[in-house]
Amino acid sequence: MSTHTETQSRRERTILYVAVGVVIGVLLVLALVLYRAADRTRDAEAKADELIQALDEAGATVMPSKDQIVTVLGDDGGAVCANPNDALNRATLQAQLANGATGPGARPVITDRKILRGQTLIIQIYCPDELDEFQQYVDDLATDDVVGS
Repeated sequence: MSTHTETQSRRERTILYVAVGVVIGVLLVLALVLYRAADRTRDAEAKADELIQALDEAGATVMPSKDQIVTVLGDDGGAVCANPNDALNRATLQAQLANGATGPGARPVITDRKILRGQTLIIQIYCPDELDEFQQYVDDLATDDVVGS
């Protein structure tokens, strides 16, 4: 085995190490200043509490956990609020309001009014600016009290 002969002076190595240390230090400080996940988590938990209370008042029998709501909806409503009045999102919703058959047997059904209440509450809490247009869309759907109490 042979040993490699060092060609840099001690001063050059020290300058390099200090420069790298300063860059890492600046990046760490910048990361700490820009990191806002704690604020988002507080907002997400507050909105999740509000949604749980609204679902309870609406008479929901099965309640998602607070952690599930925070994970799925975050602080901005997630996919529900991405664009709830977009044609693709409405088509997806209508596909879920069907008889459950596939292929040529799939038919739209008159669904219960309560089915859409959860999504309306999410939009009301997380993206209230989209609520009026979505509520008008829901009001135009053929719904009835078909499930019972």
